[in-house]
Amino acid sequence: MKKTLDIDDELFKQAKLACGAATDTEIVRLGLEALVRRAAYERLRTLRGTEPHAREVCRRRKKASAKRKIG
Repeated sequence: MKKTLDIDDELFKQAKLACGAATDTEIVRLGLEALVRRAAYERLRTLRGTEPHAREVCRRRKKASAKRKIG
């Protein structure tokens, strides 16, 4: 898709330095992807604590009591 954008030159230079993108298209794509990820994170964050019957989730695997023998 082709679009004509009016972007501040200094902001564009800063974005290019920040992400190390090689092309202008890549800079815009990376910026849009970051914006979408942030919005998704914020939506998930607003759900935090809203489920009254939620249980704590175990974050680590339990250690195996005995190693399996292969072969």
